[in-house]
Amino acid sequence: MMRMVQCVVTNQQSEGLDAVPHPGELGQRIFENVSKDGWQQWLERLTIIINENGLSTSDPACIEVIEKHMLGFFFKEGEMGNMPEGYRASPH
Repeated sequence: MMRMVQCVVTNQQSEGLDAVPHPGELGQRIFENVSKDGWQQWLERLTIIINENGLSTSDPACIEVIEKHMLGFFFKEGEMGNMPEGYRASPH
């Protein structure tokens, strides 16, 4: 039976993630409060954040920045989580 969550991203009752997506307390909070659709939206945002800021997922300092963005994106905590300043989607 699929696990349902009240997603903080989509504001809808939706299918929850299959596993904790990130280590620690933050990962557990995401697991309990974010749907698969909400997580997909985060992955799209994460790609933009990494590219616009030149971040590396193997650098602990960059992981700290990414986690601040996660807190802002999912839980509206802190000052990060919005689209990078000056970001414009490229026309397809």
